[in-house]
Amino acid sequence: MSDSSLLIHRPEGGTETMVICLCADWCGTCRDYRTMLADEAPRHAGTAFAWVDVEDDGELLGDLDIETFPTLLVTVKGQPRFFGPVLPGEETLRRLLRALHEPGRPPVQVDAEVASLAAHLNSLIGVQS
Repeated sequence: MSDSSLLIHRPEGGTETMVICLCADWCGTCRDYRTMLADEAPRHAGTAFAWVDVEDDGELLGDLDIETFPTLLVTVKGQPRFFGPVLPGEETLRRLLRALHEPGRPPVQVDAEVASLAAHLNSLIGVQS
């Protein structure tokens, strides 16, 4: 799998933050959220946005089971800062990204499957750590 099949948006220059949406194409809410992410992405300098279809890209997930859509995995400088389901909406995403970039905000503890997914996708997209 190449990064281009996952990528929604990669900014010019360096990328320190990645927003990874874990969803399914059969889900109408997910399809709407993907469009919203694509519209929102250019407003976030230094942030790449990626989409992982939990069925079509299932080999990336290993044993990780995503039950609630949309689920976001956000990394900053290669470290997970958020992992969990979110309410769809532009303002919710904007507030989340602002909060995750607050000075001194530590990485979150995630299980091995999530950490592995984050590391693999950061590598594919070229996130700077």
